[in-house]
Amino acid sequence: MRLACADNKHPMKLVLIAVGQKMPAWAQTDYAKRFPPELPLVCKTVKTEPRTGGKTTEQVMQAERARIEATLPKNAHIVALDERGTGLTTKALADKLRTWQHMGGDVAL
Repeated sequence: MRLACADNKHPMKLVLIAVGQKMPAWAQTDYAKRFPPELPLVCKTVKTEPRTGGKTTEQVMQAERARIEATLPKNAHIVALDERGTGLTTKALADKLRTWQHMGGDVAL
């Protein structure tokens, strides 16, 4: 099955965005093999906000949030990955990907 955006003009892609200095090589390899080969995975890293200068945790998180938002593809469906979140089976994730495919746009993790 070819996953494409609803307008069929470009393949749907997954964009994995992480905050840090450099995304570990295993991350792209590990995540890429979990998805169908026709679903391109693009890994992007946004730099962390320095924890110096008397900034509050809220200010640091806001600066990093702004960087993440600037990196998001236009009209992407945003999925926050959190170990405290709801776990999905492989089938449930495939169903969600199919739904997003029909809605159009990319998916940002």
